[in-house]
Amino acid sequence: MHTPRLATRIPPWLAHVLRAQPGPIPWNAVLRGALAALPLLVSVLAGQPTAGVPAALGAMLAGINDRPGSRRAAVTRLGVPALAGAAGLLLGTVVASAVGEGRSLVVLPLVFGLLGLVAGAVSSTGPVASACGTQVMVAVVIGAGMPLPEPGPVRALLFLAGAGWLLLLRLLLPSEARTGGGPYRLDGERQAVAAVYEAVARLLRATGGPHARAERAALSAALDQAQDALAGPRLRRYASSGAERRLHARYAAAFPLAEAATALAWAGDPLPARIAEGPARLAAAVRTGEPCGVLPAPARTDAGLRALDDALLRAASVFDRPPGVPLRTRGKRASASAPRRAWSAAGREYGLRVALCCATSTVLAQWLHHHHWYWLPATTVFLVKPDLGPLASRVMCRAVGTVVGAAGFGVLALAAPGPWPLFAAVVLSGALLPVATRHFAVQTAVVTVLVLSLVMLGGEPAASGSRVVESLLACATVLLVGHLPLPGRRGHHVRAALDTAVGAAHRYVGHVLHGPDDDAERGALRREAYRSLAAARAAVDLSAAELPPVARHSAGSDGVTAALERLIDTTTACAVQLVHPSAELPPSHAELLATHLAELDRACAAPAR
Repeated sequence: MHTPRLATRIPPWLAHVLRAQPGPIPWNAVLRGALAALPLLVSVLAGQPTAGVPAALGAMLAGINDRPGSRRAAVTRLGVPALAGAAGLLLGTVVASAVGEGRSLVVLPLVFGLLGLVAGAVSSTGPVASACGTQVMVAVVIGAGMPLPEPGPVRALLFLAGAGWLLLLRLLLPSEARTGGGPYRLDGERQAVAAVYEAVARLLRATGGPHARAERAALSAALDQAQDALAGPRLRRYASSGAERRLHARYAAAFPLAEAATALAWAGDPLPARIAEGPARLAAAVRTGEPCGVLPAPARTDAGLRALDDALLRAASVFDRPPGVPLRTRGKRASASAPRRAWSAAGREYGLRVALCCATSTVLAQWLHHHHWYWLPATTVFLVKPDLGPLASRVMCRAVGTVVGAAGFGVLALAAPGPWPLFAAVVLSGALLPVATRHFAVQTAVVTVLVLSLVMLGGEPAASGSRVVESLLACATVLLVGHLPLPGRRGHHVRAALDTAVGAAHRYVGHVLHGPDDDAERGALRREAYRSLAAARAAVDLSAAELPPVARHSAGSDGVTAALERLIDTTTACAVQLVHPSAELPPSHAELLATHLAELDRACAAPAR
């Protein structure tokens, strides 16, 4: 009976260490990770194992970025960072040859510090840019320090070959849970759009219950994922096929359903179970490619149910249109909130910390004059990334994971010497990596085994003990630099995310109350408002899980996100009330909207005090 009370006493920074991402095992990603070692196998069989090391590094870093989603989105998510990594590897070899044997207490820390400043600032602009910044810095450090016989251009090409091989596997191998017909290349997009309709059905079932708020957030996340999946680059010249246009139209048909379901959840009245059957049947139709058939209609007793009924009718007409009939879909509106610029306050703050970590760790590594000096700055590049969790959490996970991984590799090296056990360790590590990314400590242990195996395949001696020592030094460096007081206030990333979300919410409110009767524009503004709200909540939660000296800089920000959520949900309910041009906003809705606007103003002013 006392377990919940004890759980609430765990500090947020420690609770994050104990938390792992749930979900089923992605067997297709596991297979890709194992097959990614094929270039290394070719090099080992050819008697040139060092040539396979850059390829294996490229595949490993691409594997870290290999997340669920559509094939087209994977082209950007894996390919662009791989190009950045290849450029970094080439630059690193040039820098090493310029300073002589990759040793310098002045030049290397200065170069790495400047590159870290730029890469860190660019990383703050988005997830793909973050992966690019990380790969270019890691590759620069490895290129400058890892003694491989291949020249710089060859290393870069081998790195690209390894990453390109994994990307090719991502594009060609079957997706999980492929059902029904439809183009093979659109499997990921169909799964993402079907997940939207399933999220609508779950929200309707949860309306009036304690899980409605969580299901509303899940619906917003599903819409975000589908939007990203459909926004990937085109993989062939005539990608605007009828199947793709139908899929875009089915995604657009989910917007009115999501709006109506959100308004009904906001009202809080429990709904009959049969109301959720319509979106569930639409989800099945997306997955199988079959017609959705007759959908159960809700009673049109209030504005929310009328909006739901209208949305189901429009969706049914889209789903049941014969394949030969052309579809007319509106172009996607560009988001009104542009990505944060690299040299914003948030970008400068993160870039400066990356620069300090890289320069400090390089000086320390050069001063120690260790054979594997490049491990120390390469480790700090990963550790300084906020994408991996709060600072204290990722430092603890890195320390524990490195010790476990090094110990496991030490046992392997003693029990089974030779290149083939090392190759087997690389294959096993690649297969485990897609699952290991769910917890940073497990990911660190897997990557440690993989890196130590590559080091020995590259002709260097075993170095499990050195790996542990230098990882612990990197942890101490990042922990120190991460808590250094810098000029100006901290928490720019949180404030930037909140400012973006507040601006998007105000634009959404303004359009609903004063804008023209434009469903597409209202839907785009609603997506922008909910998406920026999710990003702000993630930034606030991350900051709250830091150690108290860091977390206090964003104290009160959770009040802003709570006020934003109430305002945006109420605005959606108002939009449903005003769906007809002749309709007027009920006084109760207008009062709530004014109340939530005032609450947001007070919450935004509170953290500034």
